[in-house]
Amino acid sequence: MIIAAPPWSLHPQLEKDATPVGDLPLSRVLAVNDANFPWVLLVPRRTGASEIIDLAEPDQARLTTEIARVARALKSITSCDKLNVAAIGNVVPQLHVHVVARRKDDAAWPRPVWGAVPAKPYGAGELARFIAALRRTIGFA
Repeated sequence: MIIAAPPWSLHPQLEKDATPVGDLPLSRVLAVNDANFPWVLLVPRRTGASEIIDLAEPDQARLTTEIARVARALKSITSCDKLNVAAIGNVVPQLHVHVVARRKDDAAWPRPVWGAVPAKPYGAGELARFIAALRRTIGFA
């Protein structure tokens, strides 16, 4: 008897902290609701993956391509000084990659963003405008 793998689903903490932007061939793209830093997550839709090395090699290559696509879009939208890209996963075990636009005058510069300052939710309409810009620039329909 063949047992089917459970369907992929987004970790509840990521659902709570971020808003869907769209789906690329491998990854769900999410915007983190923290106005301190323009911040995007890519979550490969692969059940049980917690590390990049858990992905098949073609998916590892696809993820790298998708990270670059999203990073270029974020840089274009924000004109940031630096992009931070990381797959940490110490709190949420589901594989997800952070792409954070950094500015030399942001609340955490030059330190990492994690735990530097409390999250600051976007104001009315700001998150929707950020997501719309991401969708346009990434090339979602």
